[in-house]
Order: sequence, then C-alpha cells, then structure tokens
Amino acid sequence: MPPKPKYTKEEIVDAAIELVRSQGVEALTARELGQFLGTSSRPIFTAFENMVDLKNNVVKKCITIFEERCKKEMSTGDFPQYKSIGNAYIKFSIEECNLFKLLFMRDRSDELQYGYDAFDIPLMSAMKQSGVEEYVAELLHTEMWIWVHGVATMLATGYIDWNGELISVMMTDVFTALKWRHTDGNDN
Repeated sequence: MPPKPKYTKEEIVDAAIELVRSQGVEALTARELGQFLGTSSRPIFTAFENMVDLKNNVVKKCITIFEERCKKEMSTGDFPQYKSIGNAYIKFSIEECNLFKLLFMRDRSDELQYGYDAFDIPLMSAMKQSGVEEYVAELLHTEMWIWVHGVATMLATGYIDWNGELISVMMTDVFTALKWRHTDGNDN
C-alpha cells in the first residue's frame, strides 16, 4: 500500500492561495510552494498531475472566493445588484490584489475568443432588468465592464489610490451616462 499523502489536494490549493496572496502569482512555482508548505515539491506532484493542474484548481478556488465576495456585497442591499457586483469587483482588486491579478490579469487568450464568461451571467441579468433590449444591455454592460475593470486594474497595480466614495459616485455617473446614451440619447 502506498504511503498516505502528506497533504491533501485542498490543503495544497489553500496553501497556494496563501502563497499568491502574500507573494504574488509569480511565486506560484513547485519549489516556492514546497518551501511555503515546509516540504519538497514532491507532495504537490503526488496530488496534482502537473503545475497546470494545480494552477487550474487554484483559479477555481479563487473564483469561489470572488463569487462569495459578490454575494456578500449584494446581500448588504446598499446598492442595486448590478452596482454591487461592480463594487465587489473593485473591492476585490484592492483587498485581494494578488488574487485579482491571478483571476483577471492573466493571459486568457486560450479561454475565451470573444464573448462573455461566467461572471457576466448575473451582470447581464441585472442589465436586462433595467428595461433595455438585450443587444443594448450587452453593449451597455460591455462598456460598463471596461470602465470597472480599468479602475480595478489601476487600483490593483497601485496606479491610482481613489477612495470608495469617489469610485461609487463615478460608477453611478458612468452608468447613468451610458444608459442615457443607449436609451434616451443620440445613437450616433
């Protein structure tokens, strides 16, 4: 009978997330993770096929962490659902900047050519609830997402240091302007 693994898959993924949180995504190597666990890299390759397999599991767990943040933000009732998700995205970029970079600032060219990923489903639903046609909701959401992602990226990289109140006001202004542009405004 083979020896019992020193660490479970879940323990290794949790340690990898803590490593990324504290040292950044660049530190997520077999050697660094082994040192972080206080062992060699062998337990990692006992639990996972390779580093790609491990990183995929880390990303999945980070998605769960992000989704929990979104649910928590929406549950406050402080803002409409759509704005709450944007707020959660921006707060995540500040509070979990290294996890944000792992999820949203990595090469995703092999994941998505064009279209919407799993995070867009509740966003599109919220946009449709605003009473605009689907194609308008898609365009409005895309433009709004570009703004939110840009701000979140600038915050995660330390390019700007805006406070939550300013971001909230600006987000409302941008959404209001875009909605006006696509519903009441000139379509030129």
